[in-house]
Amino acid sequence: MQISIGVAIIIAVIAAVVSGVVCFFVGGLVRRKTAEKAIGSATEEANRIISNAIAQAEQKKKEAILEAKDEIHKERTELERELKERRAEVQRQERRLNQKEETLDKKTENLEKKEELLQKKIAEAEAKLAEAEALKRSQFDMLEKISGFSKEQAKELLIKSLEGELTHEKALKILEIEQKTRDEADTLAREIICGAIQRCAADHAAEATVSVVELPNDDMKGRIIGREGRNIRTLETITGVDLIIDDTPETITVSSFDPIRREVARLTLEKLIVDGRIHPSRIEEMYAKSKKEVEQAVKQAGERAVVDAGVNGVHGELVKLLGRLKYRTSYGQNVLNHSLEVSYLAGLMAAEIGADVKLAKRAGLLHDIGKAIDHEQDGTHISLGVDAARKYKENEAVIHAIHAHHGDVEAKSIVAILVQAADAISAARPGARRENVQNYIKRLQQLEEICTSFNGVDKSFAIQAGREVRIMVKPEIVSDDNMVILARDIAKKIEEELEYPGQIKVHIIRENRAFDYAK
Repeated sequence: MQISIGVAIIIAVIAAVVSGVVCFFVGGLVRRKTAEKAIGSATEEANRIISNAIAQAEQKKKEAILEAKDEIHKERTELERELKERRAEVQRQERRLNQKEETLDKKTENLEKKEELLQKKIAEAEAKLAEAEALKRSQFDMLEKISGFSKEQAKELLIKSLEGELTHEKALKILEIEQKTRDEADTLAREIICGAIQRCAADHAAEATVSVVELPNDDMKGRIIGREGRNIRTLETITGVDLIIDDTPETITVSSFDPIRREVARLTLEKLIVDGRIHPSRIEEMYAKSKKEVEQAVKQAGERAVVDAGVNGVHGELVKLLGRLKYRTSYGQNVLNHSLEVSYLAGLMAAEIGADVKLAKRAGLLHDIGKAIDHEQDGTHISLGVDAARKYKENEAVIHAIHAHHGDVEAKSIVAILVQAADAISAARPGARRENVQNYIKRLQQLEEICTSFNGVDKSFAIQAGREVRIMVKPEIVSDDNMVILARDIAKKIEEELEYPGQIKVHIIRENRAFDYAK
């Protein structure tokens, strides 16, 4: 029983296995057929798509070929049109060139004809020239026979005759040009200078090389002199001045060519008189105080002058030198006031003619800077001023103006000329300066000597305080025409050799006199 159950189970299992195997194979066959059917459908679809793609590609290929043919046709047509235009242009240029060649050929032919004609004319002219030369020689020979002069003699006679005529013409021309130039220049210069002077007002004080100190009484003279003169010796030694004590009541004169020393000595004396204690140690103490005061006053005067003139950037040492000019005089004119006046005048004239106003004012202010140290160092105030300005890096235009303001060198700039003019105006104004009598007489003598040094001058007379010189010439030596040239030469020599303010008129007088005696 148990065996039959086990067999049944085995059979059932086998049957189940067999049925499973059968089902597996059947399912595989079904899936296979389904897959084959799907693959067949996909293959057909792929073939259809490929066929459509090939057909479309063929269509696009045909369209592209057609478009390419059209484009090629258009380009070919355009190219042919351009070639045709270029051929036409080349043909036109060829025609032009042919025309030009024909024209050039004609011109060349005409030139050749003209050259032949010109050669003929030249030959004819040469023949006529030779004939004229021969005729001229024969005429010269005839003239020499008729006149009795050789060619060289006649030429010399003609030159002498022409020299006299040319001297007359030259004198007339010089007069005409000088008068015209003088009139124009005088008019313009008067306008500029008058305008500048009217706009500039300056006071002038006459000062000398001495200072006078007033005393409260004559007893003070003895105290200043001191026992055995020790006080006055100490004063003169320390200050470097001369003290003149004479019979003038209640005054002592301080004399020195150095204005700074003179001012320090004057202040020292005044302080000692006020203090009343006069002895060597007190003198030294008061001298030191006075020296500091003067140095401070010098600095302040220089700074004030720079400000008044409207000039900036002046070196501190130059400012001090300017301040020293407060105590310096020239022909009685205060040099600092003179420098300020020259600065104003130069600036005003520069403004009138459109020049550099600031530079003109600067050069005018510094033009006499050398006078601040000409008592201490050797050399003229011009050379000392140039050295000082160059030492403190002053503008080259200013240095040149300083160098040229008295004509030591030729003025090469407008500013230098303006400073010269302003300096002359300031010095020549009435009341500006006073001149030593000896120097005045010496200048007049030099003026007359310069005039009489010329050939043909008989006498000369300086008049109007040396502003005019009248010259009498010998009529048999100096002709009317030569008077103009002689006046010009004398004026030039005066300018070169003589220093003077303003201008000098050269007046030449020529006179012929005939006389006889009735007996």
